[in-house]
Order: sequence, then C-alpha cells, then structure tokens
Amino acid sequence: MNIASNLICVKQQIPAGVKLVAVSKTHPVDDIRQAYDSGHRIFGENKAQELASKATQLPSDIDWHFIGHLQTNKLRSIAPFVHTIQSVESLRLLEVIDKEAKHLNRVISCLLQFHIATEESKFGLNINEATVLLNSQEYLNMKNIRITGVMGMATFTEDESLVRGEFRMLRSYFEQLRIAHFVNDPLFCEISMGMSGDFQLAIEEGSTMVRIGSAIFGER
Repeated sequence: MNIASNLICVKQQIPAGVKLVAVSKTHPVDDIRQAYDSGHRIFGENKAQELASKATQLPSDIDWHFIGHLQTNKLRSIAPFVHTIQSVESLRLLEVIDKEAKHLNRVISCLLQFHIATEESKFGLNINEATVLLNSQEYLNMKNIRITGVMGMATFTEDESLVRGEFRMLRSYFEQLRIAHFVNDPLFCEISMGMSGDFQLAIEEGSTMVRIGSAIFGER
C-alpha cells in the first residue's frame, strides 16, 4: 500500500478548488504520517477518542475534521484539536460545541448535516429543522462557532440517478440557507458531499469538499 501515490492519484481526479478530506478513521498513526509527509493536511475521523489520541501524536498543523455522529459528552476530548465538525445535526450539539470552544478561546467551524439518503439509519437535519435552528436566539447568541456550509451522505446504492438527485438536494439546501441566512458571509461556502465510491458525481453536482478514505488508505 503506497499511500503517497494513492493520494496523488486521487488528487489528479479532483479539480482545483475542491478540498480533499483524507478519511483516516481506523487507520494507524503511521499511515496518516505517510500522507502528511507527502504534503496532505486535512484528515477526517469519526470517533472522538480516536481523533483526540491521533491529534496528540501528530503535527499540530493538521486540520482535523470530525465526520461521524457526535455525542455531546464526547465533545470535550476533541474541542482542543478539531478544525471542523461536519456532523452538526441539532441545536443542542451546536450549543455544546460553542460552550467548549469558548472555554478554549477558540472558534470551531461547523457544517450542518442534512439527511438526504433513503436509509433511515443515517443522521441529519431536514430543511425546516435547519431553518428553525438558524432563526433561534440561542444560535444567534453564539460567538465561538462558525457555520461554514452543509454536509450530507448519499444512499449507498448503484443507482446513479438516485445519488445524483440526493446531491442536488443538498446543493439546493445550501443555496436556500446561503440566501436566507448567509448572503453576506463569504465563509459559508462548503458543500461536503462525495466519498470514495461517488465523489466524481458529487463534484459534478457542486461539491466543494470530498471525504475519501479507502481509495487513499485501502480497506480495513
């Protein structure tokens, strides 16, 4: 497994302007170090304890993205390290992120996660819930979080038209929120969608950030 050459191969398939989150979950620190040494700096983890452990063993200029379902009681362990939490799906979680970031005198970037897939098992907001959240006084009072975009996971299927439709739905949510809540905020710019199996489709439908693991680090 040559991680550096895998990274080059993946990056050649991604246009300039689309960020690559190398999903390093379940992979050892040595694998991440190989990717880091080849110049990559954005890594994604989906377990709080694993992210916190890896962050203490690796260089501090890594941008750690949390991409999994996050329980509020696990947040404190990652708050010192995490650059972006991509999986915000409730006002309650956003409140805890803001509180922990305030303790550390940090601002943590967040993406609102939307449920766009047919599978019930996936987490996320719907557009009405997101609108209520963004209109709430609690959100408007927050000073230590920054909402920089949206995230979603498409259905795991071979049906390309279904996946494309779900990506289009997420992009439409992004546009609705941008116009209604972030029209003068250039930092609200990210649409995180697309993984190893469907990132090309996601890019065609407007993704600004893809989350790729197995194509870089191999299967675990």
